[in-house]
Amino acid sequence: MIVTFLSRAVGQAIPLLFGSTGEIITEKSGNLNLGIPGIMYMGGCAGIMGAYIYEHSVAVPSPALCVLIPLLASIIGSGFLALIYSFLTITLRANQNVTGLAITTFGIGFSDFFGGSLVGMMDGDGQLSVMRSSGYFKKTLPFADKLGEVGELFFSYGFLAYVAIIIAIASAWFLRRTRAGLQLRAVGENPATADAAGINVAKYKYLATCIGGIIAGLGGLYFIMDYTGGSWTSGGFGDRGWLAIAIVIFATWKPNVGILGSLVFGGLYIAYYYTGDLGRRVGELFKMLPYIVTIIVLVITSMRSKKENQPPEHLGLPYFREER
Repeated sequence: MIVTFLSRAVGQAIPLLFGSTGEIITEKSGNLNLGIPGIMYMGGCAGIMGAYIYEHSVAVPSPALCVLIPLLASIIGSGFLALIYSFLTITLRANQNVTGLAITTFGIGFSDFFGGSLVGMMDGDGQLSVMRSSGYFKKTLPFADKLGEVGELFFSYGFLAYVAIIIAIASAWFLRRTRAGLQLRAVGENPATADAAGINVAKYKYLATCIGGIIAGLGGLYFIMDYTGGSWTSGGFGDRGWLAIAIVIFATWKPNVGILGSLVFGGLYIAYYYTGDLGRRVGELFKMLPYIVTIIVLVITSMRSKKENQPPEHLGLPYFREER
């Protein structure tokens, strides 16, 4: 039961890890993107729409294209929303909180509408589903079944699960060990000083926000194509986008710590399934646990006041070069 619980917790953790990694990269530039939940919805919806249109446009779908087309569609859909957020908050200097919430509302509404009506638009019937493409996303390593519990725990996931871990580790290395990562952190801490040093603040903010949005969108794609088996259900993504933002605080803005945070939150999210009648009666209370843990971590890190555990100093604030 422990192995089953941990493997299911990993399945829950992967979309959270994609979302939190993308948001950490965004926030390191000083942008607070509360549109991540909507962007994750859009990434999943665009991916399944691309897969559905392709599967129903050819007689014999290519395995490579069954993977590539949803990936590209997800990248385009989530990147487009992230670009809109960037333009509004960086170029037009709109309020980041209001813009992020508007992006979330738009992303969820757009996805629920087209996810629920695409089948009818293409003269089909039933639920939007892409079982063929989903099978390639869910395909596990060939030797997983031969390793028993070890294989189930470590090797029984689709390729996007390992991509999420690689991106998180690579992001941590990039932020701490590269010149570009240092400049990105400088933009988030003090954009005026970074600008005076010759760093293109707008470029770094645009790139970080758009790349972060694309990474978050892959979390939505994983949830639809792998976790749910290629079926779209309106509202099925739940509050995972907000959990991803909460993990950013839990991980103290470190992508590698976000791996542990995502696993913890993924386990807490499904813990009520394993507590018998008690869990079924107070399931919603169990779902509060990740947020309670986040509040506790936020209080502890605020009391310790260690610089490396604090958010970027200019987080959520617009930058006006004229005020430099």
